[in-house]
Amino acid sequence: MCGIVGTRGTFFSKTKRFCNVSCSRSYSSNSKKASILARLQGKPPTKKAKVLQKASWSAKIRAFLQSQSLGQPADGTTTGQDALDLGFDWGKYLSEGNFESVPVTCFRHVPLWGQWDEIAEGLKVECLNTDAMFLNRVYWIASIVKIAGYKALMQYEGFEDDLSHNFWCNLATTEVHPIGWSAVNSKILVPPQSILAKFANWREFLMKKLVGSCTIPVDFHIKMAESFRCPFRQGMHLEAVDKLKVSQMRCAVVDTVIGGRLRILYEDGENHDDFWCHMTSPLIHPVGWAHKVGHNIITPELKGSKMSNHPSFRKGHSEPQHFKQMRVAYPEGSWFEEGMKLEAIDPLNLGNICVATVCKILLDGYLMVGFDSSPSADGSPWFCYHASSTSIFPARFCNKNDIELTLPTGYTKETFSWDTYLEKTNSIAAPIRLFNNDCPNHGFKVGMKLEAVDLMEPRLICVATVSRVVRRLLCIHFDGWDDEYDQWVDCDSPDIYPVGWCELVGYQLQPPVNDEPKEEPKPKEVKKKRKSLFGKRKKTSLQGKKSSKKIGYTTKSKESSNQQSEETEKEKHSHKSKLGKALQHDGSSKETDLAETQRVKKNNDLHIFEMEPSKSSDKVLPVDFHGERSDHEEVSDSDMESFCEGEMICNPKPEDGEIVAVQIKEEEMEVCETEQVQTEDMKKEIKEEEEEAKI
Repeated sequence: MCGIVGTRGTFFSKTKRFCNVSCSRSYSSNSKKASILARLQGKPPTKKAKVLQKASWSAKIRAFLQSQSLGQPADGTTTGQDALDLGFDWGKYLSEGNFESVPVTCFRHVPLWGQWDEIAEGLKVECLNTDAMFLNRVYWIASIVKIAGYKALMQYEGFEDDLSHNFWCNLATTEVHPIGWSAVNSKILVPPQSILAKFANWREFLMKKLVGSCTIPVDFHIKMAESFRCPFRQGMHLEAVDKLKVSQMRCAVVDTVIGGRLRILYEDGENHDDFWCHMTSPLIHPVGWAHKVGHNIITPELKGSKMSNHPSFRKGHSEPQHFKQMRVAYPEGSWFEEGMKLEAIDPLNLGNICVATVCKILLDGYLMVGFDSSPSADGSPWFCYHASSTSIFPARFCNKNDIELTLPTGYTKETFSWDTYLEKTNSIAAPIRLFNNDCPNHGFKVGMKLEAVDLMEPRLICVATVSRVVRRLLCIHFDGWDDEYDQWVDCDSPDIYPVGWCELVGYQLQPPVNDEPKEEPKPKEVKKKRKSLFGKRKKTSLQGKKSSKKIGYTTKSKESSNQQSEETEKEKHSHKSKLGKALQHDGSSKETDLAETQRVKKNNDLHIFEMEPSKSSDKVLPVDFHGERSDHEEVSDSDMESFCEGEMICNPKPEDGEIVAVQIKEEEMEVCETEQVQTEDMKKEIKEEEEEAKI
């Protein structure tokens, strides 16, 4: 009813008219009001009356894309607007390094990969005008200067050869539209403020620029929304590889869906026991798959599990057609047999291609492969590969393509050769014809930039570079990281994405490590420790008069306070010489040394406690007290300088009437001397003391 588009299953009520509860309530309330108003006017309510403001088609698409991102990750993964705020600046990165990115057409699992050939440099679009003095969103004509994945370098019409105002934007967002969109949707075209006075007749200028030009397809964003459809929903049950023991499966449930990527929770695990994968990943299968092919699976006991009450655990199973259908081809003659040798990517270290063995034959073309570099009697390092998998290779594949092969235990490069190894292990190599030898024209080139999943930490998507191309095999290097973290993936892997994909779906992209700005070391600043230095304020009564005293500060009148503030400003640059001066008291005003001499009157006795002295000095500031309002002897500069060398200052303990002498660094004492009067907290305390003294 509100204009939001989506699949029927995402709507509510019997008639499936409402996108959420608030929409339903709003419709009911507005309908009732419209009906009552019509009756009061003596008119029957018409069906043509609008009860809700109809959303624009761009708002519909935005809402649909949000509906495809279900659930909020509980693993700390930043998504949505928060991810965009923390987003990586691809435009600046590509421009400064003059990098080339992988075209969108190279990724068969991303939106609009089949139509992206229609997007080319020189196309003109209506783009959001960020340089306008309008409260509402206005647009202006811009040309595509350069394309990098989903990102494009744009130039507003009117700047001509001025490249300083070029900007990067994501073509797949709703900020970019085909020519004519503004007229259809009652939007206005406004030139940027910086060139507003450049032409007298902008209409004539645009007509000359747009005649004979091309733009993006009219249904560009509609197709974009359709390509984002994901059959998986939160709460769907499936079977997933156990990340703790890759040779077995576990029952799991879909917790979050973002751009086709799924956060999987194990049914018998904790809330943090999860992993991320794409919906076409070979790591997940429909319920019942393990028993069908003969794979080992752990049956959960949900009665005692903490996850049994998790909101994601609803009754709903995923359908087999939701998963990627593997190609099953049984060539004539022999098939894989147990004991055959081959080479395979290690799932626990994706930068290594290891010598491997077929350990078990499953149904439907699946194999259990063990790695000779880490043999185990219980089969824990075995991994399930399909016969058509692009992660297994025939023997000598690495040797032919100059790739370092991870050798079996006890072998070195000098001592290992496939012929001698096969003879020694009394085994044979799997025939080459049994492997997937297809090599498509994928378009990946060395040095191209992309966004890639760190498969060792699959919740992270990082800025990456194609460092090597071997037929259909790609070596992915994570920018800012050492080569030892490189990973091998297939050109059709669902774990690599074009530039701008994370921004499109609202997922946080991890920037290169060395791209983070390094803060220059600043000189060490010693902060004032108020609590330990000044202590707590306490109230005492002197001869029937209520006065408030704070250790280190005595109550002052307004006149004395103002005078002291003026003196402090004058003495800011000569505080060392005047530190030890004790202020004199008279009958009309109270003057207190704002240095470190602290006094408390308690039964005419003064208790001085000395804390453990520091290694640098064991001197203590002598504190003298001569009763009420007595004159203090002025401390000489030499005495005070000798005291400062000891780095000592009086500090009260929490007990009433007790003063403790402690040591602080000379830098801290200097900070206290120059800043203690100027702090807002001290001024507030002095003001409170004055008010209490008046009372």
